Amino acid sequence: MSLENENENVDFSGMKPRQIKISLELRKIAQDFFQKESSGASLITVTKTNISKDLKNCDIYITVFPESKEEHALSFAKRMRTDLRTTIKEKLRIRTIPHVEIKLDIGEKARMRIGLIKT
Repeated sequence: MSLENENENVDFSGMKPRQIKISLELRKIAQDFFQKESSGASLITVTKTNISKDLKNCDIYITVFPESKEEHALSFAKRMRTDLRTTIKEKLRIRTIPHVEIKLDIGEKARMRIGLIKT
């Protein structure tokens, strides 16, 4: 999948090229991490990442399927933040490893509902 297709819904406005590159790498690392570490009871998808200008803080947005498992998956993801930071440290060559915050992607959820209504 090309970067254009993969990131068509991501807003990079106001971000410097280095922020964009690190944000995309963090998204890939987080997706691989959750895919390996989750129990399989729910599907956790990393939809986007936002990294601060100083590269010290990162918000990772996820969606969960089925929706009934959202709270459990979110608490699992938040519990695994330390292990995720360790994985980031191993895979990403960056001076300061960002503090990671996990959030549900409410915008993506709304887009999916609108898509269902349209069809």
